[in-house]
Amino acid sequence: MLRSHGTPVFRGCGCIGVAPQAEILPFSVAPIEAINFLKRKTNVPTETWTDLWQQEHSRSFTVAGAMTDDLVADFHDAVVKAIEKGETLETFRKDFDSIVEAHGWSYNGTRRWRSRVIFDTNMSTAYAAGRWDQIQRVKKTRPYLMYRHLEGQRFPRPIHQSWDGTILPVEHPWWQTHYPPNGWGCHCWVESLSDDDLRRYGYRVSKQSPASPLIERTIELSDGTLKTIDVPEGIDPGFAYRPGEMPASMDEV
Repeated sequence: MLRSHGTPVFRGCGCIGVAPQAEILPFSVAPIEAINFLKRKTNVPTETWTDLWQQEHSRSFTVAGAMTDDLVADFHDAVVKAIEKGETLETFRKDFDSIVEAHGWSYNGTRRWRSRVIFDTNMSTAYAAGRWDQIQRVKKTRPYLMYRHLEGQRFPRPIHQSWDGTILPVEHPWWQTHYPPNGWGCHCWVESLSDDDLRRYGYRVSKQSPASPLIERTIELSDGTLKTIDVPEGIDPGFAYRPGEMPASMDEV
């Protein structure tokens, strides 16, 4: 169903009224699983961020508005290099500038905003996907996950703050839609816990998952039309999936 009235529309990065939050810091140890996750992705030119949806990002590397193979490939290489070498956003911006100049790329938004979206989103989702691989390897001895909200952000999401400390089994269905990041600029994460951790720190497994009512959101497609979708409250459109999870068609191959 299409809608064209005053409903907020998620454009570009979808971050209506969301100011930049705490920055992704370089990793102290090379995150091998995250690096491999990024390297396995296939380059896909796209016009807008809605051209690929949720799990499709687990197998495809894309930069909204990058519509040539060479341009997408150069950004892919730059992001992989950044995570391999533990580069900061400022270092990545030098590659961003070189790529933009070499290809004469005309992008939406400011340099500061555009480079942050590319760097931040790819780093957050790659780390989350790699972390999930680690979680699966140790879930027999560490069968619980705790949702953690990053403190010190200028404009924290109250609902993400309310989820902080939620402890649920690794296999709980809530993680299929709420495993972070849960939006543009979201830097929430999870901790894996053992039964000994619960006893040592006095943690308790949550009796139930936080309420997740579906909320109507409107997104803009590449042809300019508006589409109304339902997403769990507190999660930006396009983020209601677990990074690293493949589309159903891929699972069947």
